[in-house]
Amino acid sequence: MSFLEVKNVVKRFDAQYALNDVSVQIEKGELVCILGPSGCGKTTLLRIIAGLESLNSGRVIIDGRDCTYLPAAARNFGIVFQSYALFPNMTVIGNILFGLRQKSKAPRSELEVRAKEVLRMVDLFDHRDKYPRQLSGGQQQRTALARAIAISPNFLLLDEPLSALDAKVRTKLRGEIRAIQKQLGVTTIMVTHDQEEALTMADRVIVMNNAVVEQTGTPREIYNNPASPFVAGFIGTMNFFDNKGSAQAIRPEKIKIVDRHEQHDQTARITAIEFKGPLTRIYGSVQSRSEICVDLSSQEFDSLNLHEGGIIFLRLPEEYVSRYQNVLTDVAV
Repeated sequence: MSFLEVKNVVKRFDAQYALNDVSVQIEKGELVCILGPSGCGKTTLLRIIAGLESLNSGRVIIDGRDCTYLPAAARNFGIVFQSYALFPNMTVIGNILFGLRQKSKAPRSELEVRAKEVLRMVDLFDHRDKYPRQLSGGQQQRTALARAIAISPNFLLLDEPLSALDAKVRTKLRGEIRAIQKQLGVTTIMVTHDQEEALTMADRVIVMNNAVVEQTGTPREIYNNPASPFVAGFIGTMNFFDNKGSAQAIRPEKIKIVDRHEQHDQTARITAIEFKGPLTRIYGSVQSRSEICVDLSSQEFDSLNLHEGGIIFLRLPEEYVSRYQNVLTDVAV
């Protein structure tokens, strides 16, 4: 039996579906990312799991117990919000102790031991007497994480926890959060619209769109075998080609540039070149007047002597081509 099950959940706001017959299963100890664009229903799903939002129909089962109508306070979870939600008039350790006191009647001395333990875990022990305004954004987020895990929750909910931080800090905290989650073994559900966060952090990814689950799988499964045109276009970059009402799709890095005398599937004129450090992306216009992009190592690019306006010959290996039936031609993202 899965640790957490959401079964056929429906949530409407007036006539608008926020969740439309959504079912997911999450195993104990997993870190699962709920990924999707704004307004797809991912935060609503998280809030229903937490008991912070009611549902119209369906069930929420946590550790074998039907918690559909159980209040949030009885579900024993920790939560970290995008906004951190720290008390500005309390120190770092004060914020953590406040959360502990809501959950435990243990003596203050015991709670302080626990607070200091988690502060060491998130590398904030030396900042324990500072106030939130004296901390960087990353330090504030680690404080919020420490407060959430201090209560030894059955599961942890993260609602866009890194979106307010700059790119370098986000990358660092992704690794720190994942390491802490593995160390504790706590089941964690994280909402994000950032595909890179989902692919690098998650054991499994739940991709949502328009109030439904489009696909669930490991990051590699989602990336390599997208189940729908939406998933294909939302995760990473994808080339789409119309084929009489259906679509063929292939990732830029799977396309091969070959010599003009070799077997090839497309001919393209280079319209733009983007240097991306170890990779170089080539944009081209193919004979069907559609656009195509190809990724190759910058070392390979340098050896091919390519330039804007030049002609390239492309092979699309059959094993890397995805096909979708009954698709509109404008599905490309």
